[in-house]
Parts: sequence; C-alpha cells; structure tokens
Amino acid sequence: MNHQGKMNPDLAKARAQCSFDVLKLTHFLTGGPEKTRRKRYLQNMAIKEFEEQGFKRECQLNREEQYEEALRKSTYAFKRTRELGLTDAAENFWFREVTFPVESSPFDVHEGMFVPTIEQQASEEQKKRWLPSAEHFQILGSYAQTEIGHGTFLRGLETTATYDASTKEFIIDSPTITATKFWPGGLGKTANCCVVMAKLFTKGKDCGMQSFMVQIRDLETHQPLPGIEVGDIGPKFGYGSQDNGFLRFNKVRIPRENMLMRYAQVLEDGTFVRPKNDRLVYGSMTLIRAQIVSGVARALAKAVTIATRYSAVRKQSKIDANAGEVAVLEFQTQQHKLFVQIATAYALILAGKQSFQAYTNVSAQVEKGSYEELPMLHALSSGLKAFSSWEMAIGVEQCRMACGGHGYNLASGIPKIYMEEVPSCTYEGENTVLTLQTARYLMKCQAAKETGQELPALAQFLKTSRPGQKSRLDRRLDLNHLLEAYQHRAASMLSDASSRMKEQLGKGLQQAEAWNRTSQMLVEASLAFCHMFVVKTFMDSIASSGLDPEVTKVMVQLCQLYAVHGIVRFSGQFTKGGYLNDQQIDMVQSGLYDLLALLKPNAVGLVDAFDYPDRVLDSDLGRYDGNVYEALLAYAKNSKLNKTDVHEGYFKYQKPYMESMRQPNMPPAKL
Repeated sequence: MNHQGKMNPDLAKARAQCSFDVLKLTHFLTGGPEKTRRKRYLQNMAIKEFEEQGFKRECQLNREEQYEEALRKSTYAFKRTRELGLTDAAENFWFREVTFPVESSPFDVHEGMFVPTIEQQASEEQKKRWLPSAEHFQILGSYAQTEIGHGTFLRGLETTATYDASTKEFIIDSPTITATKFWPGGLGKTANCCVVMAKLFTKGKDCGMQSFMVQIRDLETHQPLPGIEVGDIGPKFGYGSQDNGFLRFNKVRIPRENMLMRYAQVLEDGTFVRPKNDRLVYGSMTLIRAQIVSGVARALAKAVTIATRYSAVRKQSKIDANAGEVAVLEFQTQQHKLFVQIATAYALILAGKQSFQAYTNVSAQVEKGSYEELPMLHALSSGLKAFSSWEMAIGVEQCRMACGGHGYNLASGIPKIYMEEVPSCTYEGENTVLTLQTARYLMKCQAAKETGQELPALAQFLKTSRPGQKSRLDRRLDLNHLLEAYQHRAASMLSDASSRMKEQLGKGLQQAEAWNRTSQMLVEASLAFCHMFVVKTFMDSIASSGLDPEVTKVMVQLCQLYAVHGIVRFSGQFTKGGYLNDQQIDMVQSGLYDLLALLKPNAVGLVDAFDYPDRVLDSDLGRYDGNVYEALLAYAKNSKLNKTDVHEGYFKYQKPYMESMRQPNMPPAKL
C-alpha cells in the first residue's frame, strides 16, 4: 500500500529489523504479485472514494445511526462494484472491505446466503424466475432458519409448511412462541423476502426440514404483508449495523412452486420426493461454515496487526535498570501473547483456504451426481468452523489485553473485531454441537479401522497410533515429527473415546445415552483432529509454496511456534501413554521460548505482510505510521460529549443535586 507522512521512529526501527521480503509473503497470501497489485489498486480506489463520500466511523455512531450509515455504505459500495464490472468474488471483497472493514452490511445475508441458496437449492425453472430479481436487488432476501427456541438442533425447529393439495399451496405457520424466527441478518428492516426453513407436512406425514421462498414485505411500500409479523430484535453485544430480525407467520399461504425443489420435491398431489442425499438440503450452511474459517482468520490477523504495531510503539518500564524505558514488544511475556497469535492467524488463513478448496472440490463432484465425499465435507467444515472461531475468540481477547488500557477504547479497533466476530462461535451451528457432528464421522472411521476396513484420506492418521509408541521429537523440532505428535494425539483420543463408548454400552446403556456420557471426550478428540489438520495444512502449504529461502525460514519458525505452543498447552494429552516424556516436554517449552526470540525481529514484518490498509484496520493503535497518540487524542476531542464545554445534564441534574447537598452555614467550596 502507499504510505506517506511522518513515521514513528520506534515502529520504523522495528520494521527495519525484518530479515525477509515482506512483499513476497504478501504475494503468497494473496495468490501472487498480480493479485496483490489488483488488491491494492481496488483498495486505494475505495479509500479515496470513502473519504470523498464522507462515510463515518462506526465507533462514533449510536446503533440507529450505525444501521442507517450501513445502508448508505451498502448502496454505494454495491453500486460501485457493479459499475466497475467486478465479478470476481475476491475483487468484490477487497473493494467492499474498505467500506465495511469489520462491521457487517445489511446486504450481507442477501448476497452470502439468500442468493447462494437459490443457486444451490432451486430448480432450473426457479432460478430463471428468482435469480435475475435477486441479483439486481429487486427482491432483497434473508435466510430464516434459527428460531427463538431452537438453533443448531434443526430437527427441533417448529415452523411448519403444510401442503394443501386442494389449492396447491403450502401454509407457513409459527404455531408457538418458540417457533418465531429469530436472528437472521437483514430480516429486521431490510429484506422483503426470505428463504424459510420449515418442517414439511404433506399427506399427514412429517417429511423433515425443507426450504421455501416467502415474500414478507410489499415490494413497493415495504410494509409487512398480511399474516407476517417482522421486526428488528434490538441492540446486541455487537453488530450494530446489522438489522437481525424476528419473524412470525400466521398461516401464510404460498404457491407449491415456492418450495425450493432442486433436490426434494412435493408433487401436485402431495407426494414427497426425497433428495438423493439429505445433506444436500443444507448446502448453504456447509458453504458458510467453510467460509467462516477464512473470516475468523482475517479477524485475528487484524487484531494481532494492531497489537503488534502498537507494542512496537508503546514504551513501558525497563529491562535494564540503567537504561530507559523500552517498547513492550521487547518483553518475552508480550512476545508470547502476540507471536502465538501471529502464528495462529497464519495457520487459520491457510486452513481456511484448504477448507474452501475442499468445499469447491466436493461441490463439483455433487454437480456430477457423486455424493460420496459429502460426509467428509460436512465433518471437516463443521469441525474447522468450531475450532477456528474458538481460537479466534481467545486470540482477539489476548490482543486486546496486550494493548493495555487503550485496547479497551473503541478507537483501538479491537473491541469491534471481538464484538463482530465472536458470534461466529454460535451462529451457523453452535460450536460444541458442531464438534460432536465431526466426532460422529470420526467415530465411524475409528470403527472402520478397528474392523480392518479401508479408511478415507481424511482419516488415514488413525493408522499412526500404536500402544507404547514413542515420539521421535528432538531439539530440531522437525515439522514432520511435530505432525506425528499431533496425529498420535488425535488418534489415541479417538481410540479412548471409542473404548469409553463400548464400556458404556457394555453397562446396558442405550446408544444415545452412551454417546451423551462420552460426549466431552468426543468434543476434545474432535478438536484434537482439527488441530492436527491445521498443523498439517500449515506444513503442506510451506512445502508447496515455492517461497524463497529467507521467507521459508521464517514461515517454518512460525509453524514450529504454532505446533509447540499447542503441545505445551495440551501437554497432558501428548504425554499420555508415554508418547512424549517429561524431558521432551521441557525441550519443547524451551524451544518455544527460543522461537520467540528468533521471531522478534520479524514480528512487524509478519503482520505487515497481511497487507491491511489503515482504513481496513480502522484502528488508532494499529496505524502503519505508528502515530497512535496523536490519533487517540484526536479521537477523544471528537467525542460528541465535547461539542459543548458544559453538558446540559450539568444544569438539569448535577448542579441542583450539588446545591441540595449544601449544608446551612457551609462556606463556599474552595480549592
């Protein structure tokens, strides 16, 4: 990016220590020099236009102002990307990220779930009917699945779609309070129609969850239609720019043709035609889960960029009593907070690319009528979504605390990242439930291993664990040996969970109760599998990157740090059965501290390589030029409370109270 103006000397000094070409690492992350150039061109254009439009920072607006400003930004940004002819998803994202650096657009669910659901779930005739209007914003939709009483447990959803063969219509109804659709983005005030997930009843039979296109507002007046109660759910922990909504149906009739019928169908006489694979109905959820990994990785990368740059500027205390104060980045404790998060951000970015590639590959197979890999994709996307969002939530909070008191200020940018991204731990599937879904797939693989059946590629690691096996890990911290440790850990934890399941069944428990009494072990085993997958992806990405030796050297160190930190963090799981001994754990811990020292000169370079312009970071602490104190003071002076020297509340409340507290014969106050 183009950076001009005076540079903070401390940040400039930290940046100058970098031992590798930062731009080459940026190229690796973005997909090559041409994509980096294109990204910067589009972002610089957007930054210039953003300033010309006078768009406001979200941290300076109240909730109602945030939503209105988000509508203004959305209509501008979506119009401009169309005018610019940006059809590539990455190019659209690069331009719009300047306008919505962290906060969401009221149009996000329309573009991210509503339109893809039509593309994936609608018949060819339905696509011709709806897609042109959706793509040109003549209809603007949401995706209504979650209810006030049920979320991740889809079979528990209560909204009904009852087929009336006499009129060839579905009757959409919310029979209970808990059936109220609750939380869909864009539903509260923006959308005029939505895809509704409802339980299908036809010929008196419950045919499970299906998707239906339902108009909820008049296309001209935007007023709710008869039988529709819809609105905004109110202020939340974050997401002030997003109108998450509630929706109730009172026996609303829609044509039979409004059921999305690419896979499942209801014939005119009410006959239900099942899809070839039930998971096909939830394709949109799988897509979103695959995308969430990359989204939370970017969030952590932004937070750690802010915290690392600020730590190179902020001076606090001394290391040498005879010298002056030093930047907090010089302290090992600060390095441990931040460098682990830098490594985690890189690991999750690469895992996100792999997750989305898996989705793309399996989707191509599904288009050809092959469904064999769907269970694998469901297990992988569910587990990685949970693992990555949990790691991000922990990491962003670490970054906030690493910034001390200023990290609490909205101007730092980190609170907004946390508030906007931590909901990913519960939306599109609550994380604990998702890890158990991954565990179901893995336990089937474990059973296949135990009976000598062929294992899918994703489960080949199960063959690596043997009783009494010892690790080859030594002071070199060889990446292959580190991966072996993660494979052994995941395999042995799944084996232990399988043994407990059998033990519970042996006591006479039913399968469901045996599963419940093993569920915490299954969650931990599932997370161990995901952790192993991320380590392997990190390693494989470095090996196939073609990076020059200096960049490769630093990336290997970063991968080592990510892996050894996990071993120290979960040392009990790695030492169980004697796989790693006490001496090896001590060696790994010592290696972690050595890696912090090795990576310190490259810390600023590593976060610079993420290539986030200041407008996208939206942080007074994470500025590229390091002039954080000037920015913080300017932000403070711009507070709405400072528009007058004396607030009207002083005269209305404070002064009368002070006067009422004055005692008789009390002399005037003096200071």
